[in-house]
Amino acid sequence: MKLKSKWLLSGISSVLALTIFLPTAANAGKLDELKQQQQEAKQQQGQLNSGISEKTEKMNENESKLETLAKKIDKLNTKIRDTETKISDVQNKIDLTKAEIDELRKSIEELERKIAEREELLQERARAIQLSGGSVDYIDVLLGANDFVDFIDRMSAVNTLIEADREIMREQAEDKKLLAEQKAEVETKLAQQEERRAELVGLKASLDSQKKEQAGLVKELQAEQQRLEKEKDSLVEQRNESIEISSKLAKEIEQEQERLAEIARKAEEERQRKLAAERKAAQERAAAARAEAERQAAAEVAAAKNAAERKAAQERAAAAKKKADAASKAATTSAPKTSTASNSVASAPAASSSGFITPAVGRFTSKFGWRDIGAGPEFHQGVDIANGIGTNIRAAASGYVSFAGTMGGYGNVVILTHSINGQTHATVYAHLNSIDVSKGQAVSQGQRVGGMGNTGRSFGSHLHFEIHVGPWNGSRSNAVNPAAYVSL
Repeated sequence: MKLKSKWLLSGISSVLALTIFLPTAANAGKLDELKQQQQEAKQQQGQLNSGISEKTEKMNENESKLETLAKKIDKLNTKIRDTETKISDVQNKIDLTKAEIDELRKSIEELERKIAEREELLQERARAIQLSGGSVDYIDVLLGANDFVDFIDRMSAVNTLIEADREIMREQAEDKKLLAEQKAEVETKLAQQEERRAELVGLKASLDSQKKEQAGLVKELQAEQQRLEKEKDSLVEQRNESIEISSKLAKEIEQEQERLAEIARKAEEERQRKLAAERKAAQERAAAARAEAERQAAAEVAAAKNAAERKAAQERAAAAKKKADAASKAATTSAPKTSTASNSVASAPAASSSGFITPAVGRFTSKFGWRDIGAGPEFHQGVDIANGIGTNIRAAASGYVSFAGTMGGYGNVVILTHSINGQTHATVYAHLNSIDVSKGQAVSQGQRVGGMGNTGRSFGSHLHFEIHVGPWNGSRSNAVNPAAYVSL
């Protein structure tokens, strides 16, 4: 793009240099071409600015989405950390439960050992009973006592045996019950802890999945953001190049207008020289005519006088009547003849002291300066004169057509470049319905340049008229109040 721009700028400079050697019409045509290129560059800048704004807006939207996703990811990370903490807590509880289970298993092993010992003891007693031929009759044991003391001893022994059997059976039953309860407790705790752990692991997996999904969206948005940034950078680069081209074109246009203004200045000087020469020649012709008329009159007077004297000498002797007749005749023939010839030079209506005339007949509807026509305050760089469509629009001063065509809000517009008293001026005639001059054409003051119209940014048939002290430029920085130069 940069190489293309450099070639374009180089081409513009080369073409402009060549136009110096071309006829005036071609030069003005080149100026029009440069202005058209400048207008196209400005339109391109507008499109690029619109594209940049669009990319910026999308990037801002993506930034908002990224911020939202970042907040969600932060929340997910917090949940994941909380879940991991809970999983860790549950794992610690599981580890504690396993320690308890190990203790319970030891207790179970001890219970199982005691139960096994009792089972062995009971089996021994059962075998002893079987060997004795049946159950032991505690009455026979008591009745077999030798005396009362022996009876009491035997009674005590029988009670001890019975109580021991009962205790063994009770402990056996309690230990078996405790064993079953402890096993159930161990299994329940393990199941609960494993269930809780599985639940938390599932939750963490879900959160990890969400985090992964959010991270994928972030990655996509970041990639989109990078793409938009690259496109925006490209548009900014193109816009800067377009601005560079516009600046170059503005400079070329200014130089071309200065050159045309110099041509107009020289043409004005030549016109003034010719007018002065014509006036001098006319004065000399008039003086010569007056001198010739005076000479002829003097000659006629002298001739008449000589003739009268000769005739008077010849007729002195004539009668009084004849003398009177001769004297009357001499008086008649001696009257000098005057010349009625004249040589006058007609001139065009005189311009105002500023050198400009009012370009159109009509109503003065809008002054130079700030105004508001519905779109907010704006600075009006000229004046408006309203009349019907097609009303004659005339050149305010003699000069050259530097632009004739369509230009943005001006609509159909003619721009003239003038040289007045050595100072470059430009006049603008906008919103025309028709254009009657062409680029590079020399126009005289009062010559029709177009017809009044309603083209461009206009709300009724009128002429928008500007005067610039200096060449016309896109920013119209040389505009002055036309009311100070023409009668409105």
